[in-house]
Amino acid sequence: MKLPTSVYNWLSLSGVVIAIFSLFAILLLLALTLVFGEGGSYLGLFAFIILPAFLIIGLVLIPIGMIRKHKKEKKTETNLEKNWPILDLNVSPQRNAIIIFSIGTVVFLLLTSIGSYEAFHYSESVEFCGKLCHSVMEPEYVAYQNSSHARVSCVECHVGSGANWYVKSKLSGLYQVYAVTTGIYPTPIPTPISSLRPARETCEKCHWPEKFYAQKHRIEKHYLADETNSAWDISLVIKTGPEHSAMGLKEGIHWHINPAVQIEYEASPDREFIPWVKYTNTETGEVNIYTMDEETPEAYVGVKTDKRTMDCMDCHNRPSHLYNSPMKFINNKIASGSISCELPDIKTVAMQVLNVDFPTRDSAYRYIETEVKSYYEMMYADDMPRLKPMIDQAIVQIKDGFYKNIFPGMKVNWTKYPNHIGHLETDGCFRCHNNKHKTPTGRVISMDCNLCHSINAQGPPDKMEKSEVFGSLAFKHPNDPEDGWKNYKCSECHKDLYR
Repeated sequence: MKLPTSVYNWLSLSGVVIAIFSLFAILLLLALTLVFGEGGSYLGLFAFIILPAFLIIGLVLIPIGMIRKHKKEKKTETNLEKNWPILDLNVSPQRNAIIIFSIGTVVFLLLTSIGSYEAFHYSESVEFCGKLCHSVMEPEYVAYQNSSHARVSCVECHVGSGANWYVKSKLSGLYQVYAVTTGIYPTPIPTPISSLRPARETCEKCHWPEKFYAQKHRIEKHYLADETNSAWDISLVIKTGPEHSAMGLKEGIHWHINPAVQIEYEASPDREFIPWVKYTNTETGEVNIYTMDEETPEAYVGVKTDKRTMDCMDCHNRPSHLYNSPMKFINNKIASGSISCELPDIKTVAMQVLNVDFPTRDSAYRYIETEVKSYYEMMYADDMPRLKPMIDQAIVQIKDGFYKNIFPGMKVNWTKYPNHIGHLETDGCFRCHNNKHKTPTGRVISMDCNLCHSINAQGPPDKMEKSEVFGSLAFKHPNDPEDGWKNYKCSECHKDLYR
């Protein structure tokens, strides 16, 4: 097929080769994905983003080469008044070029519309968010898969609906791509994310304040670090809301998001230190300002504070990316039977082998296996034939807990990303509820535990101390009969692995 002579130049021909190669590569990858079910995060990246970019580059090179050659030929012509090429359908090369261009344009626009649609959905997929930058996003992706939001796509929380935030997220993502490509990202990634969309525009699409929640019953199962892994249960009523849901948000933990109440506060960048809190009743106009009545902790002296209006994320700051402490995930595995409570000292041994800062996951796995086996071979040599299956299972489960909660490559664990729900291992609620925030008139943000929960039973499962109906018990610490714990915040001890 004859074509205009301007097509025959190295730049245009290079564009043709690049475009054809890219097109066939895209079709091949699509066939692998749609027909054979093969593929992955990188296949989608090439099929919908990288190769289409090369296809467009190739197509752009074709007219650029033709224009350059036309300009060169024009300089040698005697008739300098012909500034534009003459299109004549009676000339076979020109007719062929126009037919190819017209058909190619239609096909290109069709492929572009399909490709743009697929690229949009691919860039919004969980696979794209979690797997593409595997080493960087692995902690968040693994934690997400084991969360209660595992079936909610990343963009529903991190982007939400509307073109405005979609564009913002993609522009923000350009720097993230640059940081990953050049390796300049910090480890761990600092939080909280200052540019995160407000919870009222994302979380509240499902968890809206008008959906009132009454109080909830909860069982906390703990195992002590002794030879028999003694069980210690605590039965609590969590005062998420009032005694009955018909009372709305008049009291309970979710009172903080009552539409009639606005809570503002100033906090350090990590939101662990809160020296100033303002309460406003939007219906009555009542205002109370609480300030710390003691010196600023040394770690926060001179640190600039930012003002913020409280929303869901101030307490539920790890809704989909929670990193449990070893104490928590080992307790859960013993409670579920994944680790046998009949294996003597296993709680103590697990805490000891996990109380190490490992450089890599492989080194952690080797250390866990070696130390656990060595302990039982030394302390329970005569009983090894009976204990060995339980030991092997415990090693597998300790590794599994490590895999889901501790990520040496990114220096991520529960201490780097503290969970603000509760107050056991981090200050959490006690950032404000610490008896130290006071108004000029003497009003205090109380540290009373019964504001948020009441204990109706506690102790060993077969000898639990129980309260009367609708009553509550004073907390009893299993390892502190003299109540020395009352002089400290829970997190001051429980941030230590051994506790």
